Amino acid sequence: MITVIGLGFVGLTTALGFSDKGYNVYGYDIDQKKQDELRKGSIPFYEPYLEEKLTEHLNENFTIIDDLQEAVNNSEVIFFCVGTPSEKDGGAYLGYILDAIKSVTAHIRKPHFKVLVIKSTIPPSSTSGIIKQYIENLGFKIGVDIGLTNNPEFLREGYAWYDFMNPDRIVIGQEEDKGGQIVGKIYQAFNAPIYRVTLNTAEFIKYLSNTLLSTLISFSNEQSLIARSIGNIDIKNAFQILHLDRRWFGTPANMTSYVYPGCGFGGYCLPKDTMALVRQSLKNSYSPELLKSTLKVNETIKEFVVSDVAGKVNKEEKIGILGLSFKPNSNDIRGTQAKAIIEGLIKKGYKNIIAYDPMAIEEFKAAYNLPIEYSSNLKSLLSSVDHVVILTAWDEFIKNEESIRKKNVFDYRYIYN
Repeated sequence: MITVIGLGFVGLTTALGFSDKGYNVYGYDIDQKKQDELRKGSIPFYEPYLEEKLTEHLNENFTIIDDLQEAVNNSEVIFFCVGTPSEKDGGAYLGYILDAIKSVTAHIRKPHFKVLVIKSTIPPSSTSGIIKQYIENLGFKIGVDIGLTNNPEFLREGYAWYDFMNPDRIVIGQEEDKGGQIVGKIYQAFNAPIYRVTLNTAEFIKYLSNTLLSTLISFSNEQSLIARSIGNIDIKNAFQILHLDRRWFGTPANMTSYVYPGCGFGGYCLPKDTMALVRQSLKNSYSPELLKSTLKVNETIKEFVVSDVAGKVNKEEKIGILGLSFKPNSNDIRGTQAKAIIEGLIKKGYKNIIAYDPMAIEEFKAAYNLPIEYSSNLKSLLSSVDHVVILTAWDEFIKNEESIRKKNVFDYRYIYN
C-alpha cells in the first residue's frame, strides 16, 4: 500500500499513476472540499487524462480517505506532495510539509518501519538539514524507525500523465539504504533508469532542471531585446534557424556537453563574440545583464580554481597541470582557461608547475612564455608531481584514471566519479 498526501497537480498524478501500475493507493488532502469533489470523479484543475484515470481507479485501487490512521497503518511508503510556496524573501515555505509530517508520524507505531518520501520541490539541504531533524525531534530515528527519502518530480503541466508513466529518469535521494531500496522497488514497474543519490543531490537535480529552463527563457528574451535595440533583425526567424543547429539533436558535441561544469569557456569564438555582443548592445542603449553575468561567472570560476588549489597545496610542492588547449581534440590555445589559471597560481607564489597536453604544448609555450616546466608525456609528469590539476577533458586522462588518482587530484572537468 502507498499513501499520497496532497492531491494537487503532482499528488493526484502520482496517486493515479501508481494505481495504474497496480498498486493500492490511499489519497489524502487537508482540503475537504477538494476531497469531496474528487470523490465525485471531478478534478478541480485541468490536466489531460487525469479525469479518465480517476474514474477508472476511484474506489478500486485508489481510495480517498479522511482517516490518516487507516492509511498510515496500512501503508509502507508515504509520499508528501504538498505545496511549498514562496516566502517574501524568495525562500520556499516548508510549513505545510512539516505539518503533514507531524500529522502522519502521530499515527506511526514503532517498530513498524515506514518510508517517508518528500516529493514536494524544496531547496537543496532542506530534507537533510531541516526535515530530518524535525522528524528526530518527534522521537523517531531515521533508518531505524523511519526511512527518509526525496523523490523529485519532473512533470510538465499538460503532459503530467505521460511524464509520470514514461519517466526518462527516476531520482531517489536517500538518507540510508533501506528506505532507498524500498522506494526503488516501487519504481521498478516503470522500467526507467533509477538513480539513488544523496538527499541534497536529489533536491539539487530538480533545481538544476528548473533553473536551466528559466535561464534559457531569460536568455532568449534578453537576446530578443538586444535584437530590438540593434534593429532590422527578424527575431522569430533567427531563433527558428538557431534551432536547426545539429547540436540540439544528439550528434557528437551535442548540447549536453555545454550544460556541464568545468573551469570556464575559452577558445576564439565564445569569449570574443559574447564580449562583442555586450558591447554592441551597450552602444545601442541596452544593458544585457545576463550576458554580462555570463562573462563575470566565466572569470569567477577561474578565480575559484586558483583559490581552491592555493588553499590546499603548499607553495613548495609540485603541481601538474593536465590540459593546455581550451578543449579536447584540439591544439587551439586561444582564450584557454589554463593560461589564466596558471598565471593566477604563479601570482600566488607557486613556482613548481609542470604542464602536459597531448597536442598543445608547443603552441601554448610559444604563445604565452610562462615560467613553468613542460612534460613530454603523462607518465613523466606523474612521476614528478604531488598534485594534479585537470583543466582539459582529454580521453588520455580518462583512460589513465588509476595512475592519475595516485596523486592528489583536482578534477575541474568532473571526468571522474
